[in-house]
Amino acid sequence: MERREEPIAGAIGAVPRCQTCGSERVVKGACACWNPETVLDAEYCRECEAPTTFVWSPADPPPKQRIRELNDRFRREGRGQGSVMITSGLQEQGAAFVAEALAAVRNFDAFTADNDPWGEHDFGAVEIAGQRVFFKFDYYTPDLTAGSENPGNEGLTHRVLTIMLASEY
Repeated sequence: MERREEPIAGAIGAVPRCQTCGSERVVKGACACWNPETVLDAEYCRECEAPTTFVWSPADPPPKQRIRELNDRFRREGRGQGSVMITSGLQEQGAAFVAEALAAVRNFDAFTADNDPWGEHDFGAVEIAGQRVFFKFDYYTPDLTAGSENPGNEGLTHRVLTIMLASEY
């Protein structure tokens, strides 16, 4: 039997998971008191909604279904870590046009194998007042300094949904 080394906490490619359910939706809080011997660490799982102990493991490759779910949730409901960017060309069309474009993007569900070959719901096109409007997702680290290594992990990803006129693409 091949012995596999456990990843070191914080090592590149290693992610903390809940010891109970395996979720990556975990957080750690720390509290330090004036007494240097007293440091309280608390590891918590948002999936189990309970205290846990971290187990470090290699990050899973980004699962398409999870990326699709996170993209749809952000696009439809505005939930999750991300930003919506409206291009200047779209803004120049006026507030009513922008509102209609936002509603059309939010309600878009015409994904097919032709327009969504990766199955991630990360790009689409809608027609607003005779103009073609595109929307697309890009994935960055939470501090927006680099691309996300795992867009399927919402703790490691800041989604940027850009909505633009097709002529601006």
